[in-house]
Amino acid sequence: MILDTARRVLQIEADAIRDQIARLGEEFVRAAEEIEGSKGRLCVTGLGKSGLVGQKIAATLASTGTPAYFLHAAEAAHGDLGMLMEGDVLLALSHSGETVEVVRLCEFAKKRGVRSIALTGTPGSSVARAADLTISIVVSREACPLNLAPTASTSAMLAVGDALALSLSERRGFRESDFAALHPGGDLGRRFLKVQDLMRTGERVPRVTAETPMAETIHEMSRKMMGITAVVDGSGSLLGVISDGDLRRLLERDASLLGKTAGSCHHANPKSIAAGEFASTALGRMEESKITTLFVVDGNGRLTGALHMHDLLSAGIH
Repeated sequence: MILDTARRVLQIEADAIRDQIARLGEEFVRAAEEIEGSKGRLCVTGLGKSGLVGQKIAATLASTGTPAYFLHAAEAAHGDLGMLMEGDVLLALSHSGETVEVVRLCEFAKKRGVRSIALTGTPGSSVARAADLTISIVVSREACPLNLAPTASTSAMLAVGDALALSLSERRGFRESDFAALHPGGDLGRRFLKVQDLMRTGERVPRVTAETPMAETIHEMSRKMMGITAVVDGSGSLLGVISDGDLRRLLERDASLLGKTAGSCHHANPKSIAAGEFASTALGRMEESKITTLFVVDGNGRLTGALHMHDLLSAGIH
């Protein structure tokens, strides 16, 4: 019985969303163009369940490149109307289309010269008449057995809001790098961290020249505490590396190591990475090559930084 009810609810809501595909038309296009062409932000408003859906739609818009905020329709009449500015566009959510507070907000927007778009399940409603454009989200029935609780209607409203947000995002040319800039925290932020965000630079990067005596080279490795050093030429181009492991192997073969220079002891063709690569890519490269450090080079092969596996793990890259 429980599973039967659950499956029926999901089927009704899935059908309600699927029905919106055929309903999308010229009004949706005009609404998207209205928002895209505005000089201000998109103000999303609603009350009750529609208000909760509106908060999520506003958040999705803001995180995908469309400046947006949520204005509670009831609070608007008690001082929050000042949030709605000239140049903004109002997106008014009301399934019934008769929510008094939403109607009043649309009327206020019209007086201030703010364009409004209704997102409603009742195309001929008061909200639709008060708005400049209407996106219809009619559903045949709610998933509620009593056909009362907003269920299929809120699912359809949310889905159409997502469709609007992502259509605008694509029109604006919103890129992965833009998304990363707006999501600096949590798992999403870590996913988009780049090598340049974590790499060591300047004096923190162990480096010697090919002419540096090995005694000084070992001192540089010890001082920078990375267990490795880069070997560069006069222009700063990366020639090779010398690691703790290289030192042990060299000492086993040649007791006169300290009398040599870094240029005669370095390991040529080291693994490197560009600063613009994702940090997760750097971690994968380290794991694949079984190394703990990558030196960062520019397009001309010049050393610009260093990245240790500890830097990645400390940032939560995994």
